Amino acid sequence: MNAFHMITFIKELERLKETTRTAYMRSGRRESVAEHSWRLAMFAFALSDEFPELDRYRVLSMCLVHDLGEAYDGDVSATIPVDQQEKIKKEEEAVQRLTSSLEEREKASILSLCQEYNRGKTKEARFVKALDKMETIIQHTQGTNPPGFDYEFNLTYGKEYAEYDELVKLIRKEIDKETVKKMNEDA
Repeated sequence: MNAFHMITFIKELERLKETTRTAYMRSGRRESVAEHSWRLAMFAFALSDEFPELDRYRVLSMCLVHDLGEAYDGDVSATIPVDQQEKIKKEEEAVQRLTSSLEEREKASILSLCQEYNRGKTKEARFVKALDKMETIIQHTQGTNPPGFDYEFNLTYGKEYAEYDELVKLIRKEIDKETVKKMNEDA
């Protein structure tokens, strides 16, 4: 491992602290990609004992790397229609650029986790995808959003990812209740 190259990578990660998402904090400021990824990892960590069949290391690693591809082009709201294959291709290219200072093994490991998340085929990827969508919705109901915010979109956003497990479905159901409550408060 080359210490200089590792430090270069860590410095490049600052981009994710500065890259904002379309979600708002309670204070009204926009959330950063890094803040979202950290809270997603905490969400997964807090639930990990409930899912002993999952590889905890891979789950937490995937939470941390799943949005690295937003480092250069930013976050694209799920409400904006895009070509998903093109988006994934650009994000994977961004991950390669972001990790370019690392040794081949580290680069390959990070890219592999991003690709696993994007494919959503493994039990770990399905779990992280479900929590990723739910963490976003929690932020939408917790944050101070601009007038006209589309809470109704959240009721269907990523719902299919929560359908594979009873506990995950239960958590999603509670999150949806909060969304409906927020919609009624803001009406």
